[in-house]
Amino acid sequence: MSGNRRRRNDYGDEPTLSELEEVRYLHFDSPWIQGAMSLRQPQRLCLAYTQQMMAWMLFTDLQPEQTVTQLGLGAGSITRFCLAYLKNPLVVVERSYPVIQVCHQYFRVPLDPRLSIVEDDAAKWVADPANRESCAVLMVDLYDRTAQGPVCDSLQFYRKCFSVLEPSGVMSVNLFGQHESYEKNLQRIGKVFSDRLLLLPPAEEGNQVVLAFKGDAVSWNRDALMSKAEALEKTTKLPARRWVRSLGKITSI
Repeated sequence: MSGNRRRRNDYGDEPTLSELEEVRYLHFDSPWIQGAMSLRQPQRLCLAYTQQMMAWMLFTDLQPEQTVTQLGLGAGSITRFCLAYLKNPLVVVERSYPVIQVCHQYFRVPLDPRLSIVEDDAAKWVADPANRESCAVLMVDLYDRTAQGPVCDSLQFYRKCFSVLEPSGVMSVNLFGQHESYEKNLQRIGKVFSDRLLLLPPAEEGNQVVLAFKGDAVSWNRDALMSKAEALEKTTKLPARRWVRSLGKITSI
């Protein structure tokens, strides 16, 4: 873990916990859910949108040395999943030290040699020239205590996200389809990534996950993807075959 640790929460997002039916939830002093963990299967992704954030696995074959980066720690669900099922180095950027503490203490985020948690503001991190082309995958899930509109959504922010990706990198980003920010975010991501986007079907929680590809235009062979989805589903329990079956409904902008 690196970065300057804060002994108080400078951002006003005070983490609180709740539990229901063997699932522990993270909140920011509000009813809105910021993340979840199954107490029986901590590596399982409980929420549909967090599962969809991993849909890039259908289109990208990572080499072990390539880095996966996550902006926003939440309840550490994606972090635990990546450590369980990937062999790659994982960088997580989280601005709130109390959230990092809570995830280590109550959400079973381990001290793993592959994991580096950087205490920093995501917008500043992607703008740092030292991080240019540093990751093959970038997962963006940045919300405040209201959990409705992303806190980083400017055109400049998405340009910097583009810059931290390797030449053939892919970004998954969690938007909220029912929020007024949705259309402008979609337009900005499309402008930066030359409209090389895939939209997954809206999750039950109202989230809308978008995949953005830095490399060539998105193309797929349905039979090959279904074969890959079957293997992925067997290994990770992600509903990957459902994603492939919905490809006809996925919007390519």
